[in-house]
Amino acid sequence: MKMELALYQALIAINVPEPKAHAVIDALEFDLRTSLATKADLRAELAQLEVKLTIRMGVMLSAVVGVLIAAMKFIQ
Repeated sequence: MKMELALYQALIAINVPEPKAHAVIDALEFDLRTSLATKADLRAELAQLEVKLTIRMGVMLSAVVGVLIAAMKFIQ
């Protein structure tokens, strides 16, 4: 809110008409609300990344175990 007030005062100080100054502030508020991530957005994204990482680690571990078993059978 403080930023919007400062921007409004700056626009009025350079003789921008009041309706246009309000339009700029409204557009800024709308843009900030729609483009910024919320805590819920970040938590959901982190949960998805955690699942992906778990799956990748499982696949890599399975591959390593498979290679080790194959190497042990090849050596014998």
